[in-house]
Amino acid sequence: MVTNFDFLKSTDKNLYEIISDAEKLYRDEYFEQCMGQTRRFAENICKNVLGDKRTTENTFDQMLATLKDNSQGSEQEKEFIDDLYFLKKCGNQSVHASSVKQNAIDALECLQRSFEVAINYIVYNKKGDKKTLDLHYDIELLATGKKDKTLEQKYKKAKEKARAKSSAIRSAKKSNKEKTEKNTKSKTTKQQTSMKSCKKPTGISPYWFTVIIFSIVAFCLILFLIVTK
Repeated sequence: MVTNFDFLKSTDKNLYEIISDAEKLYRDEYFEQCMGQTRRFAENICKNVLGDKRTTENTFDQMLATLKDNSQGSEQEKEFIDDLYFLKKCGNQSVHASSVKQNAIDALECLQRSFEVAINYIVYNKKGDKKTLDLHYDIELLATGKKDKTLEQKYKKAKEKARAKSSAIRSAKKSNKEKTEKNTKSKTTKQQTSMKSCKKPTGISPYWFTVIIFSIVAFCLILFLIVTK
């Protein structure tokens, strides 16, 4: 089964097995036992880091004190030692507790701290690949024992979604354009039909007919006056 600590397997199999058991215990909801196992993991790492500097130290407390005394004061050393102290404290509380608390939150923090300790150990003590510093604790992997999608897979999925969305927008725009053109064409056809239906008037209109009659009458009257004069 895949764990968050697979990067540790090739460097120190013993440490890997200790902490992978801690993840299994958490997955099965044995939170107190999980914290006890992370304490064991931290103690073994502390022992490995001390190496030849360890003399009469037998307890975890003694080893931590020696480790702290030999520290160069760097930020990464401070964080490393703080995480070891935290794991020791939580592990002791879980082992010596009079009742089972089933504290999932503390157990999860112990696993996450163990993860940071393991990265620090691999990179700074074992001179491992510094790309290990970019790793992040995966809670989904802890819960399921299965790796989440890789960044590349997530990128491809996001790209497909964006492409589908873009295609839908283009289709909607095309549909609206076709609808607009259809409406415009329909209006133009109606206007042309309306213009065709308006026939030009044929013959003489009543107005011009009246004008002609009055003109004839006036001409005849003038002619009559001229003759009779």
